[in-house]
Amino acid sequence: MTVTGPAELLATWEAGLTRQGGGRALLLHRAARPGAGTDELLSVPLGERAADLFALRRALFGESMQVTLDCADPDCGAAMEFALDAGELGAARPRLPEGGLRVEEGEWAVRFRLPSPADLAAVSAAVDAADARRMLGVRCVLSAVRGGRAATDEDLAALPEAVLKRCAEEAERADSGAELTLNIACPECGAATPAELDIAAYLWTELDAWARDVLLDVHLLASAYGWSEPQILALSPLRRRYYLELCADA
Repeated sequence: MTVTGPAELLATWEAGLTRQGGGRALLLHRAARPGAGTDELLSVPLGERAADLFALRRALFGESMQVTLDCADPDCGAAMEFALDAGELGAARPRLPEGGLRVEEGEWAVRFRLPSPADLAAVSAAVDAADARRMLGVRCVLSAVRGGRAATDEDLAALPEAVLKRCAEEAERADSGAELTLNIACPECGAATPAELDIAAYLWTELDAWARDVLLDVHLLASAYGWSEPQILALSPLRRRYYLELCADA
C-alpha cells in the first residue's frame, strides 16, 4: 500500500471533523485507495472495505491495536486491556462465486450480492433494526424466482423471513470480515464480554489524536524557526522530534 502523506492525512482529518460514521469511513477508505472514485468505494462489500482500512491502519500506526473495555458482568465491571493484530483481523476478504450468492428456501430461489456501504446508508433511516435488516436484504437481491416464475416487486416486498435469514447467513459466511465481534474473557471473573470492533471508528480515533499532535508540532516549530506548515510536514517524524527536543532544551 502507498502510504498517504501527512498533508493528505491532515486534509482527510479536517474534512472528517464535520462528518459522522459513514462519512468518516468513506474518507478513510479514500485514503486507503487514493485512486478510487466515490461510487467504487461505496459499492465494495463491507468486508473488503474493512480489509482496506486494516491495511491503512497497519501502514500508518503498525500491527498492534490496543483495545480497552469493561467486563460485561455487572458484579465485576473490571477494566480490560488487550492487544489485537491488525494483520490477522484484516486478512479476511470476501469470497464470492461468479454470478453472486444463491440460496433456495421453500418455493424461493434467490441470487444476491453482498451488502455495501451504500446499502448501509440507504437503510440508516429505517424505523427499527428489523426493518433495516429487511430493507438491506431486499436491496441486495439480484434476481429471484418464486414457485418457478420470476418474482415481482410485490413478491420481493413480502420476502419471507426464512429466506432473508438464509441470505444473511450465506452473506456472513462469504464476507466474514464485514462485522468483527470479539468475545473477551475477563481475567478477573472469567465472564465473556462480546465487543464489536468497528475499524473505521477505531482508526478515526487514532487519526484524530495523530492530527492534533502533528498540528501542535507545527505550531511549536513554526514559532521557533519560522517554518511554514508544508516545510514542517516535509520533515520525517524523527527529524521533527529532534527539532522539538532542541526547542525544549533551548
